Amino acid sequence: MAAALVVVAALAAAYVWAQLRRRAQAARFTNLALLDRVAPARPGWQRHVGAALFLATMLVLAVAMGRPAMPVEVPRERATIMVAIDVSPSMVANDVDPDRISAAKESAVGFVESLPDRFNVGLVSFSATAGVVASPTQDHQAVADSIENLQISPGTAIGEGVFASLQSIESFDSESGEEPPPSAIVLLSDGENTSGRPVASASRAAAEAEVPVSTIAFGSGTALVEINGEPVEANIDKEALERLADDTGGYFYEAESETELSKVYEDIGSSLGSEIEYQENVVWWVRAAVLLGALAAAASLLWGQRVP
Repeated sequence: MAAALVVVAALAAAYVWAQLRRRAQAARFTNLALLDRVAPARPGWQRHVGAALFLATMLVLAVAMGRPAMPVEVPRERATIMVAIDVSPSMVANDVDPDRISAAKESAVGFVESLPDRFNVGLVSFSATAGVVASPTQDHQAVADSIENLQISPGTAIGEGVFASLQSIESFDSESGEEPPPSAIVLLSDGENTSGRPVASASRAAAEAEVPVSTIAFGSGTALVEINGEPVEANIDKEALERLADDTGGYFYEAESETELSKVYEDIGSSLGSEIEYQENVVWWVRAAVLLGALAAAASLLWGQRVP
């Protein structure tokens, strides 16, 4: 765009120079009386209109080359579901076929792929700490791919997983403070909290935010896992997961299926908000350039005719 503006400026300068040169040459015509008889009706300011409109046309086209955009308010679905997955070492126990983490990933992917397209879905993983792996989006396949790529890490912070999910929901929607979006959390774990804030604190925070947490428990508790070369019991705490679901208005599952998990989102409904997007308006600038070009041509024909 900058180069195009330089060209327009150069054309304007060339036109001004040509007009000054023309005046200088006209001043050399010594017989002014004869000039008046030969061309008694010389155009005044009108003869500059065509050139001015042509330069305006070029200027508008230069702006169009910069692909200008304008802010537009567009509707956006606000309903959001966060999937939180335990990636602690105990999740590699094989008391679930083929192991807990593989079963959890399979369940999570199946759930995400079964969600209606309108839902925003995000992903949180938690071990000793919790982090947002995928912010809420309607690109469900991208979230499913992120689930498949999760890696095992030490510690289990179920409470932090809930807090991270709540924060992601709040950050996703600018209107969440005044009007919280319809939301839910689906948490998959073997249930023994060993790090971070207590599950009870997370439960209270989710209940206050009116975000139900549905939990899925994996494991029978009769398995061992190897940590730092030592066998360790892969304990589970189904009661804690069930209590988390009950206290927040969610559902608790042991043998989950896509049909059962549909209860998580059936009652959420829809809520439309809005967001600002910048949309290109190049077409309008091109239309303006075409109009100015037509006016320039008309002005040149009307006022730019050479005197015979």
